[in-house]
Amino acid sequence: MTDPVQVRAGDRVCLRKPHPCGGYEWDVTRIGADIGLVCLTCNRRLMITRRKFEKRLKAILPSTEDGSTD
Repeated sequence: MTDPVQVRAGDRVCLRKPHPCGGYEWDVTRIGADIGLVCLTCNRRLMITRRKFEKRLKAILPSTEDGSTD
């Protein structure tokens, strides 16, 4: 069995298939058995299971924030 993907709330991710609005990038808002996502193109909210999320995940995008977690 593979390890779960290390994703945190606030991360930006790119999924394999586009949202119907045409956007590929999502903001992670909730972590748990289900993953909460917000489309960065149309601001639509979506909840999918962790299993579906890990299957659809293409890349975790670098953060645009300049703050550190020290």
